[in-house]
Amino acid sequence: MKKIVAILLLVTMLLGIGMMSGCNKQNNVLASDFVIPEGGYDGSAVTINFYHTMGEPLRAVLDAFIVEFNKLYPNITVVHEQVGGYEDVRDQIKTELTVGNQPNIAYCYPDHVALYNVAKAVVTLDDLIASDITITRNDGTTETLGLTDAQKADFIEGYYNEGKEFGDGKMYTLPFSKSTEVLYYNKTFFTENNLQVPKTWDELEKVCEQIKKIDPTSIPLGYDSESNWFITMCEQLGTDYTSATGEHYLFDNAENKAFVKRFREWYQKEYVTTQEIYGAYTSGLFTATTGQRSYMSIGSSAGAKHQRPQANDKGEYPFEVGITTIPQVDANNPKVISQGPSVCIFKDSNPQEVIASWLFVKFLTTNVNFQAAFSDASGYVPVLKSVADHPTYKEKMEKADGYDNIAYLSAKICMEQANAYYTSPAFNGSADARDEVGTLIQAAFTKDDGGNLDALIDQIFQEAINNCKK
Repeated sequence: MKKIVAILLLVTMLLGIGMMSGCNKQNNVLASDFVIPEGGYDGSAVTINFYHTMGEPLRAVLDAFIVEFNKLYPNITVVHEQVGGYEDVRDQIKTELTVGNQPNIAYCYPDHVALYNVAKAVVTLDDLIASDITITRNDGTTETLGLTDAQKADFIEGYYNEGKEFGDGKMYTLPFSKSTEVLYYNKTFFTENNLQVPKTWDELEKVCEQIKKIDPTSIPLGYDSESNWFITMCEQLGTDYTSATGEHYLFDNAENKAFVKRFREWYQKEYVTTQEIYGAYTSGLFTATTGQRSYMSIGSSAGAKHQRPQANDKGEYPFEVGITTIPQVDANNPKVISQGPSVCIFKDSNPQEVIASWLFVKFLTTNVNFQAAFSDASGYVPVLKSVADHPTYKEKMEKADGYDNIAYLSAKICMEQANAYYTSPAFNGSADARDEVGTLIQAAFTKDDGGNLDALIDQIFQEAINNCKK
């Protein structure tokens, strides 16, 4: 049976790729619905495989909770494997789909799922989520196969909704652990110089001007991700970026050109640099205490410990780090990007493997204890609101500071802005758009305009659109 499925997957993938190459990736092939077998899980012995990127500390957390899961479902064997980074997971699954050897569950980003859906290989979760089938577990307790209203409401909305960003309104993923961007700032320096922490981009520009007067050799702000910067500005301004259906690439417009030109001027004034232009994570500038340095850094919330300067032999830090939400166009309507892995489930000829995979995914993503432990070990943000009330996690949040407990301070800020998260449309080619707008920012900042900035910006935007459609 699996050989037949493999052949069908290969034919479907090849046909899908052919269609897209002939239409500049304008077709977004989606998965078909999974039919739940009568009774749901029948208790049969199955093995499910889970591909992820976890290093040893996180695998230890996962192993501990697999033991807990097996107390409930002893006949479900979970085999998990670290497959390099996120792109390595994507590339290996892409290859394995052609021979029907894909895993049951995988870490994923939305554009990965869009790629897998070329072969219609990802299980839609809507019917599983809605199922009211009662499952009896090994310890005699029962659970509903689907998600209860309380479980659905407990997910941070922006994280949960990412699973429906594929153009057809169906659910393809559940959030596993998340991160976002935050603004790190040198709190000691800001206090000493009576600087206000910026809430908007206008306020940020004024602060950069003030910092340059205080320290003319500085680059006040480092921004790690050019792509995130562009995409976030589109979201905050309400301008077009991409669409999952129809014409995909919509970012070549006057409003977007205007903010790029504005930030180019910031770069020309040495107010800002980025990771690609600087040649390394800009946290290196932020944590520096000698030579050229920055006093603000926008980077991943999961990398908070890398934004903290090195302590001396006495354990004393040269400055305190403050963390806040990134600047906004409208501080009363904040928008910050949702990042970090979700999980998807792949089709299988044995529906019991799909059901077992769903039960395991549900166990991890709705389990407050797991979410608290995983967040503690990883620095990622839990995907459940109720983790904030978990006794151990809450105690650590109360100790959050800009020194030894900076990771908890970062997580605290992330959970406080739970209503601000957004995700971009996902389709086969959305990763290309992301890459191209990042390259666009670099080119706009660094290229000589030859006396005609508008012409240069027009050219850069058009090249990005053309590259997306290749």
